Amino acid sequence: MNFLVDAQLPRRLSRLLESLGHDALHTLDLPEKNRTPDERLRHLASGGQMVLVTKDGDFVDSFLLRGLPPKLLFVTAGNIPNDDLLAIFRANLPLIVNALSAHSFVEIDRSGLTVHA
Repeated sequence: MNFLVDAQLPRRLSRLLESLGHDALHTLDLPEKNRTPDERLRHLASGGQMVLVTKDGDFVDSFLLRGLPPKLLFVTAGNIPNDDLLAIFRANLPLIVNALSAHSFVEIDRSGLTVHA
């Protein structure tokens, strides 16, 4: 699966996803880095068939209103240490991939996944 990790999440998350066999890009890897406009991220995710991984509720609004990005993983774990966030992803990645293979909008928090129909 291809992931685009937004600026509020650590670059280590994209590296973790890569180490587990997925393609991942963090906004820091883009030419404009963390200053990349949201609209550009939406279109990059769409054109690259990438799942946008974000904590930014504006992307939820955009998904619901415009269908962009086409695949969204919304992180609602709050402000937790990066190691704890990575542990959540490590423990749930097979479920995340399975859910996003069949659905377009998935939310992850400290307790697990919620699939939004």
